[in-house]
Amino acid sequence: MVRSKLREHVFKMLFQIEFNDAEDMFERLRNYFELLEDAADKDREYIQAKYEAVAARVPEIDSMLNEIAKGWKTSRMSKVDLTVLRLAVYEMKWDEDIPEGVAINEAVELAKRFGGENSSSFVNGILGKLAKQES
Repeated sequence: MVRSKLREHVFKMLFQIEFNDAEDMFERLRNYFELLEDAADKDREYIQAKYEAVAARVPEIDSMLNEIAKGWKTSRMSKVDLTVLRLAVYEMKWDEDIPEGVAINEAVELAKRFGGENSSSFVNGILGKLAKQES
């Protein structure tokens, strides 16, 4: 499976965090994998590992987002935008296999596909601020 498709599956799993208790997520992940008939074992391992890595850092990522997004605290963001941002921030900060520009571009594409009319601009703006702050 190509990396953008894997990222989409990670996004879908992370999105469920907003609607489920943490202890239920293992079962959700297992159920999700049952629906992924075309995923190889290595794809499932990648999705699960990345989901767990991002989920473990959600409080830290949200804190960073609250600092960067002036006037847009995470509690006010759409759940789609917030999930896209969480994944992208993780990739930018901690995933050494993903170049920063790729993380931003992929996040914008996810926002276009799953978010609202202004989601891609919002996500791009927040991630752009983070990238400038980091350099």
